[in-house]
Amino acid sequence: PLMITDVRGIAGGIEICITFPTEYVKTQLQLDEKANPPKYKGIVDCVKQTVNGHGVRGLYRGLSSLLYGSIPKAAVRFGVFEFLSNKMRDEKGRLDSTRGLFCGLGAGVAEAVLIVCPMETVKVKFIHDQTSANPKYKGFFHGVREIIRVEGLKGTYQGLTATVLKQGSNQAIRFYVMTSLRNWYKGDDPNKAINPLITGLFGAVAGAASVFGNTPLDVVKTRMQGLEAHKYKSTLDCAMKIMKHEGPKAFYKGTVPRLGRVCMDVAIVFIIYEEVVKVLNIVWKTD
Repeated sequence: PLMITDVRGIAGGIEICITFPTEYVKTQLQLDEKANPPKYKGIVDCVKQTVNGHGVRGLYRGLSSLLYGSIPKAAVRFGVFEFLSNKMRDEKGRLDSTRGLFCGLGAGVAEAVLIVCPMETVKVKFIHDQTSANPKYKGFFHGVREIIRVEGLKGTYQGLTATVLKQGSNQAIRFYVMTSLRNWYKGDDPNKAINPLITGLFGAVAGAASVFGNTPLDVVKTRMQGLEAHKYKSTLDCAMKIMKHEGPKAFYKGTVPRLGRVCMDVAIVFIIYEEVVKVLNIVWKTD
């Protein structure tokens, strides 16, 4: 139902506002390709340099892009997941973890193509622009207009392959872990209620699994969407150049700030999802 989507989207929006500085730092660390010496010594140094140069508001550069995309992203992700999972449940209404993985994969690919790719491209370009010699984007709409004016519509659709791989693997890992933990907790009783705190804990574990599982894809995606993306012929070329010039460690840039944000994000979103579904089941008897 649309109501669930709106609540999840709004919850996602609130969570982004709270945790966006970690997203900003993650993106800057991933864009920082100068191996010696790097522009930032680490997380604290990145925050310090940003606040000194741009004030606290500098840590929120690119936020509007994720904010505008939060409701449509939640709509596509959970809408596609619900649609696929309803087709794949067994006669008792249970969804096993393998089927949960495929439903998550479908949801991730759909959100990547329809919403996440343009949203992330704009976010990365805004963040990258802030640290360039002469920043040219004055605000969200001005920035998007400029990107389209200079590069055409495809300028907002960069790194699609990397985004599809990242979002697909993200949601496949998260829904697989979430479905496995939920089935383990419920045991033989599919109607057993799960405490929201337990749901949150399971969500955080699912989020952490996705961070460790696919941060290399996230780094490649960020590079493909930055202002220097023209240096790379393709997603594979980008990955090979990172490996050649910066070594394997570069593929895990931004892991710590990403971990903090993703665990909180997935925990909050799954709690709200479960609680709203419970309410709707009571109100509309949708079971």
